[in-house]
Amino acid sequence: MLKDKKAVIFDLDGTLVDSMGIWGKVDIVYLGAYGLEVPEDLQREIEGMGFTEVAVYFKERFGIPESIETIKQTWNRMAMEEYAHRVPLKPGAGPFLSWLREQDIPAAVASSNSRELIEAALAGHGIREDFACIVTACDVHRGKPAPDVYLAAARELGIPPEDCLVFEDIVPGIQAGKAAGMTVCAVDDTYSIFQEKEKRAEADYYIYSYRQVLEGTYETCRAGEDGAFGSSVPAGGSAAEYKNA
Repeated sequence: MLKDKKAVIFDLDGTLVDSMGIWGKVDIVYLGAYGLEVPEDLQREIEGMGFTEVAVYFKERFGIPESIETIKQTWNRMAMEEYAHRVPLKPGAGPFLSWLREQDIPAAVASSNSRELIEAALAGHGIREDFACIVTACDVHRGKPAPDVYLAAARELGIPPEDCLVFEDIVPGIQAGKAAGMTVCAVDDTYSIFQEKEKRAEADYYIYSYRQVLEGTYETCRAGEDGAFGSSVPAGGSAAEYKNA
């Protein structure tokens, strides 16, 4: 997976930190303050959008009276404590980041989240210095599945897109990495489990833990001639073992 790769770019939520569950709670409280319930299709509608894009969507769909900047500031305030002190790293992420640093392979974050929450999560785990740059969807014209945020991260790193390895947990993010011409490894996450088959079909690799990257026990995903895909967990660890690591 890492052969000939000169940089690694991570999504944040559901990929580097286990934080996706926070936003369902934020949506309930935030919309509840306006006497509104969270629609069933909300997550599907906003998936992959940047922080500003989501704020615009909320303002237009739900008639939120506050400005876009105020909406974003409110969300940052609601989620800050969780990101700064509670969200855990995904399994094996810490040792993998240490290994990248030892190998002098630069890393970046390319996320749809706000810069404030990204910085808080990285600082909270003491890993901010492991990343050469942070790029958010608010920094570019289009959010995921457009490739903009990944291409911008590669430019900041000074590495050609084809030499970058991306880690992503949702289909629009995987599509963004592939559209940027990068190799993409899908990361297992509870909140995108319903997309598991599509994630494997879109990605080049699939992991439950970053340990698998270092151990060489990751899954290789290949599209079959009949449109199906095949993948396997090589000897040396089961999916359940890595999920619980």
